[in-house]
Amino acid sequence: MAKGLIRIVLDILKPHDPIIPYYAKYLSEFSGVEGVNITLMEIDKETENIKVTIQGNDLNFDEISRAIEEYGGSIHSVDEVVAGRNMVEEVTTPQD
Repeated sequence: MAKGLIRIVLDILKPHDPIIPYYAKYLSEFSGVEGVNITLMEIDKETENIKVTIQGNDLNFDEISRAIEEYGGSIHSVDEVVAGRNMVEEVTTPQD
């Protein structure tokens, strides 16, 4: 049964190397991670801006953050976090 953090969405700046498939595989090997989705958002001469969605069971944010830094990336922002036993999707309200 899921508990703790079950989804984290991060905006990350990383060098071109390692390439995205290796980055996804690397992040998927951490405790509690059931899946990783990486989308390339922007690319320039030396870096790539990627959106990383990590989903799993009781994700360890500190461990994931350290791993990203050790692999040459830096977290620009935490764009979404879901915690608990169930995934709660954002809904549109009349104020939106």
